[in-house]
Amino acid sequence: MTKKELIATVQGEFGDLTKKQVGEIVDAVFGGISQSVQGDGRYSQPGFGTFTLKDQPARTGRNPRTNEPIDIPASKTCRFKPAPELKKLIN
Repeated sequence: MTKKELIATVQGEFGDLTKKQVGEIVDAVFGGISQSVQGDGRYSQPGFGTFTLKDQPARTGRNPRTNEPIDIPASKTCRFKPAPELKKLIN
């Protein structure tokens, strides 16, 4: 599903809102989730799942073309763990 499709789906539920208004709401929701993960290290939505911030340690990788070793620096990444209800829907 694309952002455009998500906006159309939400607008179908709330027909009195314009696509622009729904787009601003969608952006605000995902912005809030991003700020929560960045600030608190996690965001949990009951019935959907939990986003958590994880540290990725530095490691040595390989250049696939030359097969030479390269250093990959430490970084942070976001992980998602689905709630049992979402798992049940998927399976």
